[in-house]
Amino acid sequence: MAKRTFSVLETFLIFLLVMMTAITVALLTLLFITSGTIENHKDSGFPATESPQATRSTPAIQDSTVPQGSTLTPTPTATQGSPVPTTPEPPLFQNFSGYHIGVGRADCTGQVADINMMGYGKSGQNARGLLTRLYSRAFVMAEPDGSNRMVFVSIDIGMVSQRMRLEVLNRLQQKYGSLYRRDNVILSGTHTHSAPAGYFQYTVFVIASEGFSNRTFEYMVTGIMKSIEIAHTNMKPGKIFINKGNVDGTQINRSPHSYLQNPPSERARYSSNTDKEMVVLKMVDLNGDDLGLISWFAIHPVSMNNTNHLVNSDNMGYASYLFEQDKNTGYLPGQGPFVAAFASSNLGDVSPNILGPHCVNTGESCENVNSTCPIGGPTMCMATGPGQDMLDSTQIIGRTLYQKAKDLYTLASQELTGPVISAHQWVNMTDVTVLLNSTHAVKTCKPALGYSFAAGTIDGAGTFNFTQGTTVTDPFWETIRDQILGKPSDEIKECHKPKPVLVHTGELSKPHPWHPDIVDVQIITLGSLAITAIPGEFTTMSGRRFREAIKAEFATYGMQNMTVVISGLSNVYTHYITTYEEYQVQRYEAASTIYGPHTLSAYIQLFRVLAKAIATDTVANLSRGPEPPFFKQLIIPLIPNIADKAPIGKNFGDVLQPLNPKYRVGDVAEVTFVGANPKNSAENRTHQTFLTVEKYENSSMGWQVVHNDASWETRFYWHKGLLGHSNATIQWHIPDTAQPGIYRIRYFGHIRKQEFLKPAVILSFESTSSAFEVATT
Repeated sequence: MAKRTFSVLETFLIFLLVMMTAITVALLTLLFITSGTIENHKDSGFPATESPQATRSTPAIQDSTVPQGSTLTPTPTATQGSPVPTTPEPPLFQNFSGYHIGVGRADCTGQVADINMMGYGKSGQNARGLLTRLYSRAFVMAEPDGSNRMVFVSIDIGMVSQRMRLEVLNRLQQKYGSLYRRDNVILSGTHTHSAPAGYFQYTVFVIASEGFSNRTFEYMVTGIMKSIEIAHTNMKPGKIFINKGNVDGTQINRSPHSYLQNPPSERARYSSNTDKEMVVLKMVDLNGDDLGLISWFAIHPVSMNNTNHLVNSDNMGYASYLFEQDKNTGYLPGQGPFVAAFASSNLGDVSPNILGPHCVNTGESCENVNSTCPIGGPTMCMATGPGQDMLDSTQIIGRTLYQKAKDLYTLASQELTGPVISAHQWVNMTDVTVLLNSTHAVKTCKPALGYSFAAGTIDGAGTFNFTQGTTVTDPFWETIRDQILGKPSDEIKECHKPKPVLVHTGELSKPHPWHPDIVDVQIITLGSLAITAIPGEFTTMSGRRFREAIKAEFATYGMQNMTVVISGLSNVYTHYITTYEEYQVQRYEAASTIYGPHTLSAYIQLFRVLAKAIATDTVANLSRGPEPPFFKQLIIPLIPNIADKAPIGKNFGDVLQPLNPKYRVGDVAEVTFVGANPKNSAENRTHQTFLTVEKYENSSMGWQVVHNDASWETRFYWHKGLLGHSNATIQWHIPDTAQPGIYRIRYFGHIRKQEFLKPAVILSFESTSSAFEVATT
């Protein structure tokens, strides 16, 4: 092998990395609390009849043990199986056929400025405003007597973190006792890549988030809790119908070379290299009035690319928006009784950027094994959606999903009937023995990320010179890794072959473990429907094998014709899960399969255990498994909180750039105000929106709100200046449906005020633009 020589660029990068390492070490010394306090986060578990373990008492947590930045709420000493609920159970009508159904929606937007966006892992992609609000959508479904029930929550965030789930379970236990537990509550992220980060506890994700934001974490957890509380309170007798159908024109496989590694005989059974089937649940009351919808479909919400800085829910969120606006006539976005969740499925290798990958500098196709361009390499290879820009693409894809879901909802006639049964275990995924056949067993691995992880995908390329499909190590990056993180063991390198280990996360534990060891496996059945909560991203073929295996397991023990849906990004995040064959070529998804080449086989084996327990009525015999940790001390955000300042002679909310006196339909009305940091609004929630568009009504001689910041017609941009100065620009993209008349735009914000040696206070303010006219022609 020829001796490696470094170019001028690489030499500069080495120097830069060394300097960054020195700075990082200094920052970690200041910011990390390396004692790593760990709390085994108890929850209500199964009922006390589950096993002797279920009667253990939960030790009280004293306020003094919870440092600043933690949201761990005090838990009273109680027996797990029989805590006293603080919220009374609403009376349930029992003499009917169907289910008690409750739906709820609550805002969970969190911080929309000075925080990294979760998904692309791109440094510098910080939030700078808001396109649409993010919502938690909860569905409670219970048997007629109320004895068995489930909660499914779809949340407009990148993924559910383990810390988030543990905190939600803890708060549910305090509020409802043993009613809502680890086994019958599923939290699932839609996987939008345009939501705030900062709500994780494992070091890889904390680094990607540029710190832990208690502000965002608390906002999100509160929103999830509120959505469940609304659903719980609004439960009523009803019926649930299921329907299925194919969606065309919304997806491509972004790793077709990996997919082609699967056996030809297996691929021949399917007409496409993506799953096109959408599953829809229709929920109505006993009068047939609409209550809600859950749709599962495999697509990545990455129509908004990594140049975006506006918080939003992407294509899946737009589908929810359209469905809810359709059903909640007369309500503003985010309001109204009907709740529509478009939930994630096996989306691992599925992209909405259906025009495929092209070199952004030359326009030629880069649909090749390594997704690389002749000039510029892999960073120039990007896939694009069907629209004129990413916003247009988001709406085109979302509208197609909405329309198909609406058709399936309208025609749904197959009623779900039968018991609600839930099964859950915690599992150490780093040490699962997998029986491949009667004579051969393999094991999962301690977590590790491969070289192609750093290459990114055609939806968002990485940096430096990493390429998808890398199966050999690079001495340059090995040297950098070894100097900064230490050398990976021979054991972890051998276990992950043919993955070349870039970061041996399973062997890194400072300031906390870099990846989770303990993960949730969970199935909830609702009659003939089985909802499987997957703690990561299955690829297309992984999902197909998994669904087939779990359906067969149910059938083996008498539960025939089960519909198995994959609810992705649920409960804890563990990156990707590819098939064994896809793993061999090490594109991005395989390099991000952190527990090694047999991860899929391990999950199939574990979920088959749950399916058998449900089918044979032996759920009570399942062990709880090792409880996951709850880290109480985490890295604080690297972006400091500073006081807001208005320019000399100006006040917060003063108009800097006024509106025109007249606009026409199709124009953009834009106004700029003296602003304050919008992250303050995630702490002081005096105002529930950053903006309103209001129309003057002659009949009432008053102003009526026609849009808020949850509307896709509005944009809220925040422009950060120096020393606490900032501006806020509000745009209204005037739709064709706008009625002619007189309008105004209002701005709502919060100021962080800091006086010397006094605690900071956050004060609300509001401002109003001049009135302007909208004409249709």
